[in-house]
Order: sequence, then structure tokens, then C-alpha cells
Amino acid sequence: MAKLNFCLSIFVFCISLFNIQTKCFDERPWLYKHHAALFIFGDSLFDAGNNNYINATIGKANFWPYGETFFHYPTGRFCDGRLVPDFIAEYAKLPFIPPYLQPGNKLFTYGVNFASGGAGALVETWEGSVIDLQTQLEYFKNVSRVLREELGDAEAKALLSRAVYLFSVGSNDYAFPFQTNSSLLYTYSVEQYVMQEIYEVGGRKFGFPNLGPIECVPFLRTMVPAGENKCFEPITPYVELHNIEISKVLRKLQSNLNGFKYSILDFHTLLENLTNHPSKYGFKEGKVACCGSGPYRGIMSCGGRTGVTEYYLCDNVSEYVFFDSAHPTERAYKQLAQLAWSGEPSVTGSYNLKALFES
Repeated sequence: MAKLNFCLSIFVFCISLFNIQTKCFDERPWLYKHHAALFIFGDSLFDAGNNNYINATIGKANFWPYGETFFHYPTGRFCDGRLVPDFIAEYAKLPFIPPYLQPGNKLFTYGVNFASGGAGALVETWEGSVIDLQTQLEYFKNVSRVLREELGDAEAKALLSRAVYLFSVGSNDYAFPFQTNSSLLYTYSVEQYVMQEIYEVGGRKFGFPNLGPIECVPFLRTMVPAGENKCFEPITPYVELHNIEISKVLRKLQSNLNGFKYSILDFHTLLENLTNHPSKYGFKEGKVACCGSGPYRGIMSCGGRTGVTEYYLCDNVSEYVFFDSAHPTERAYKQLAQLAWSGEPSVTGSYNLKALFES
């Protein structure tokens, strides 16, 4: 009996030790010392579920059929499955990067996702219903303080300097005035300010997709007079100017800030090709959304939670470039992520994301 009790005690001790070690691994994973963390900012293209936790009157995707393929439940991602940052995390051998506002999320050594569906660089873009870029910056500063407290200044500084900072912002700033008849004008100083602030905290490596052909997403096609079968051209000059100017901003930052590295991800060209030549990339439909209603299924009714209760849902989402009226399918996102990760560096940037993570 004494021998049995002794064995049981050893067993309980080993289990306790395992639990302690597992807890320590979860809270202070060794991987962060060998891998670059990923911090994500922006809008619905990158939002992993932050809008689930705010009182948003727009911009939620926490209901079926969002998430129907990969996760098999709605996570808050504006997609049937994974987004570009999810694939980038996989390629970088990181776990899924959780939304900052997710309850109980206190593990920041792999990074965190601050993106918010509907958000823009400007505070005025859907003000009060989204987490704007400057607020996302404040959240990041909170995280940097937590990391310094947990890891110490030296280790936190090393983690933040190795990390990659991924942005998707601008589309809502341009679409918002056309949706609301607002006279709001867009400026580039906000994005530059945010990146400089992150640099001051310790960030050095930035990934920045250029704007896709947002004039051709199903939602904006519905703003074209019936029968014309073309994109919403009034927004095109703003998109083109944005892509020119953001390249200039990043070059300027690289020349002025020691150690600043960046990658411009050419989402515009690939999305334009996917839209206009879907069969070349393995799709059957590049202009009509899988889920929605009205012309091109461009009315934002997917899931029946936005005022329009009736909507159509396609049978095979993998055949479509767009899942809903404004967002690509997981399959399209994967192709964008592959381009971002290992594609040829852009003319204005000397890195792809793989090179940024490894630098």
C-alpha cells in the first residue's frame, strides 16, 4: 500500500509538473525568441473578429454563413474561411493571430490583430462604429507596455524590432464619401504618422498592400446605372493616386528612418486579374459574389442581418473570387497571401513578406 501511495504521489507530481510546464509554455512560449511576431492593423480584409466585441452598427460578420468552410462557424472574419494574415501566420510558423479585443487574450508574444471591419485611416470614416487606425495604434502601445512589463525592456525591444507589421487600410476612406455623400477628403499623413509611431516603439519591418480595384467589387458595381455592366469609375482616380502616394511615403520613411524596411504587396494587379480573368486562376466567377442579393449580389445582405433578410448563397464557394459584396473568398485570399509571402518584390520595395520575416 505504501508503495502504491508513493507511486500515486509521483504520478500526481509529474502531472502537476507537466501542467506547470504547459502553463509556462503557453504564457511565455520559447518560439517568440526564434520567430518574428506579427502585428496586424486595418480594416475588414484583415479583421479576425475585433468587431465582435464593439457596439458596431455596421461591419459585423459573426453570423452564418461567414466562416462556413474552414472554421465551420462564424469567427467575425468577413470571409467563408481564412484571411491573408491567417495564411501569413501559417507560412511564418505562427499560430492564428487573435483579435486584440478577444476576452482573455493576454498572450502577445506571437503578435496580435487590431484590425476592424469598416475602419479607415481617418477617424471620421464610420466614426463611432469601428476602431479607427489611430485607436488601433493606441492599442498597440498598450501591448508594447505589457510586453515590456512581462519580458523586460531588452527582450521586448528585440521582439518588437523582429516583428512584422501588416496593414490594410484606405478602401473605406475612399468608399465612405460615396456611400454617405460626405465631403470628407482623404490625406496620407495619418498612415505615415502611425508607421512613424510604431517605429518609435521599436517596429522596423512593414508590409503594406496597395489598394485593390475597389471600384470593381460587387458592392460598388451596384452604384453604376443598371445595364452599363462596368465598375464604379468615379472612385478609380483616388485608388490610383493612393497607390502612387503610399509608395512615395514608404520610400521617404525608408530614407529617413534607420533600419526601416517595407514590402508593398501588389494586391491591385492580382485582384484585377482575378476579377477579369477568373478562369486563368481556377475560378468560374470573378464579378458576382457568392453571397448577397441584387445585381452582382452586391447588396450587403449576406446572412440576412443588415436590413435585407433575403439573400442568395452559392453552392460552391471555391468557384467565386468574392464571397460577399465586398470581400474575397478564402481561396482568393490564399492566392493573395502566396503573392505577398513569396512573390517577386515590387518595383518600389526590396522585400516580400518571407524576406521581411527572415531579415
